[in-house]
Amino acid sequence: MNLFDTISNDIKAAMLAKDKIRLEALRGVKKEFLEARTAKGADGNLSDETALKILQKMVKQRKESASIYREQNRPELAEKELAEVAVLENYLPQALSPEELEKIIREVIAQTGATSPKDMGKVMGAATKILAGKAEGKQISETTKRLLDNE
Repeated sequence: MNLFDTISNDIKAAMLAKDKIRLEALRGVKKEFLEARTAKGADGNLSDETALKILQKMVKQRKESASIYREQNRPELAEKELAEVAVLENYLPQALSPEELEKIIREVIAQTGATSPKDMGKVMGAATKILAGKAEGKQISETTKRLLDNE
């Protein structure tokens, strides 16, 4: 069963359980998935890889919104956003620990032959492909920068 079907089934389960937050989060995901399937140039299918990218984007947006709500002293809205983040993160692969991330980036640095911060673009290109869905771009970037500064 692909991610689209899983989300659809979980929407039904959330409706039956009357889980309002879960239902709202999953309906938002399904809307994004449907838009991606019917977008101009799309073939009507949604690969799990594309679905994961959409989910990651939605998690990032909700975290940013929660941060803004906190700054504006709106804790009830921030809590709602973070509750939706918790629901969405259940569908993402397990994130790498900082140690695992560093190990993989060290391997990429060795493979690309990077020796200084000037080579960050080469490393980031390869690392983001390998780590897609396993780590946020910001974490990859910060770890790569730190490791290249120490080389």
